[in-house]
Amino acid sequence: MRAFLAGARIQLRFLRSYPDSLIPFFTAPMFTVIFLMIFRHAGRPDLTAYATVAPVFIALWWLALFNAGWSIQIERWNGTIEMLVAAPSSFAAVILGRITTTTMIGVVSFAETWLVARLLFGATVRIHHLWAFVATIVITLATMAGTSVAMSSLFVLTRNAVTFSNAASYPFYILGGILVPVSVLPHWIRPVSSIVFLSWSADLLRAALRSTPMHDVGFRLGMVALLGVCGFALGAWAMRVILVRVRTSGELGTM
Repeated sequence: MRAFLAGARIQLRFLRSYPDSLIPFFTAPMFTVIFLMIFRHAGRPDLTAYATVAPVFIALWWLALFNAGWSIQIERWNGTIEMLVAAPSSFAAVILGRITTTTMIGVVSFAETWLVARLLFGATVRIHHLWAFVATIVITLATMAGTSVAMSSLFVLTRNAVTFSNAASYPFYILGGILVPVSVLPHWIRPVSSIVFLSWSADLLRAALRSTPMHDVGFRLGMVALLGVCGFALGAWAMRVILVRVRTSGELGTM
């Protein structure tokens, strides 16, 4: 827990020093306008919930993934990654604290997207299943942070982690069905989408915004949580293996 809280404090200082890492707060409203205009032009105002949920997931996942890569890259540039790895605290726990802090701040994107939808398009987003909505948000944030730890373990091995994290974002947007449901994707890719937690989270959030009853909420929330736990466990294990390798080779600060 100390390592986690230390990572959170480091990230707050990082955000003050590098405010450009909060760019998704500026892009989320623009994505909202684009998606709403597409659906309105297509004569599908009933898909407003899709247009307001998708920018939030884009912002949250970008924040988590980008900061996972950026944290590694900044520590390497500053020449402090060796000291961070040599510390007795868990390196994975520190990274988890940093990513969790950023994703929690990213919840502001909900207010942004819904305010834009209301002011520019007169669209009102109603939450018909409040507890399912809140539970989905909480579990999704935790899962997103855990999955990002798995990604950050790979960033230790790459020279330019930021470029890799940018390239890894869009495949998750498609596989996660954050704008269009997984059901419209080709049949051969749907099994892959089922192991991407975003597909479960996006489906739950859209269902919470509809007036129709929700089904299998517990199971679907459990799947999101399970994928998050598996992602963090895989990331923590990979982090230990990778750190042993780079410590042995002495390549930690030069890769």
